[in-house]
Amino acid sequence: MRTTRTITKQAATGSLIGLALGDALGFPTEFNDVPRILATFGPWREMSLPRPAIVTDDTQMTLALGRGIRTAMDRGVLVASRLTGPVREEFVQWYHSPDNNRAPGNTCLVACEKLDSDLPWQEASQVGSKGCGANMRVAPVGLVPGLSEEQRAGAAQLQAALTHGHPTALAASDLTARAVFLLAHGAEPMGLVGQLRSYAYEMRNHYYHHWLGNLWTYSHDPTPEAFIARGWDECLQILERLATALRTANPETDPCLATGDGWIAEEALATALLCFLMFPEEPVTALRRAACTKGDSDSIACLAGAFAGAHLGAGAWPKEWSERIEYRSDLMSLGALWDS
Repeated sequence: MRTTRTITKQAATGSLIGLALGDALGFPTEFNDVPRILATFGPWREMSLPRPAIVTDDTQMTLALGRGIRTAMDRGVLVASRLTGPVREEFVQWYHSPDNNRAPGNTCLVACEKLDSDLPWQEASQVGSKGCGANMRVAPVGLVPGLSEEQRAGAAQLQAALTHGHPTALAASDLTARAVFLLAHGAEPMGLVGQLRSYAYEMRNHYYHHWLGNLWTYSHDPTPEAFIARGWDECLQILERLATALRTANPETDPCLATGDGWIAEEALATALLCFLMFPEEPVTALRRAACTKGDSDSIACLAGAFAGAHLGAGAWPKEWSERIEYRSDLMSLGALWDS
């Protein structure tokens, strides 16, 4: 059951709007190093939301996942067999959309092309890829009310696996959704990394057969437990790096230097968390720090925005920013559904 604080702060709306704002702020800085970003946009603490505030495939695929979850839950209890079809259809529609022109990742494109067929989804999944496309879009799973622990974890891993089948992509997506869920329900930011590490240890040998089917057989691992443990171990390593970075964090230093550039799922999670946790009560500053990075700036910033918005709610964001973000009405509709 959600707390009164969760209801009043509108965590779902805040998280989705924050995700899109971070995405738009980081879109023009992606593929640039920090000196070039500073030369182009000025001091990072003064970065302005672009006009127009255009987002990338990160927000587009977040909305696709959100719509898929909504359709699945309109039909009954959330289970793998009910979720797979709608999310697969949404991803294929995104793949064919004329608006899919925002430099999407190759893994998503290849997998979605294969999903647009009669193949089992496991054959479309790119089991060698742990790109951040797996978890840049997973926030809705952490925001939907009423899910059990298994439903949340299973849905997070399944949506990742439709495109990115590497075990680290699955584990990082599960952790990302878990972080969003915990923050939306009042977890204190400074204790978040410890909670995520405990969760990772607990989940290390747990393979969700009902959600993932025979995905593990497409890898070289001898057992499903060995397959999924490989992913959790890499996530535990990055969480250790994150914990170390937080003890010595310098806000003026590019966060990517501490926890990675964010092109892969576990680094996107860790670097976004680092940006958020340096400024847990200053959400716009967290987004600006995330956007001024040498790595996958839009994905890092979109996840930082999802965390900050889940923590602080819809009121976290400047009205002048939130009112002109692309896809605002779609983001608000899903947020209102899950905040109600």
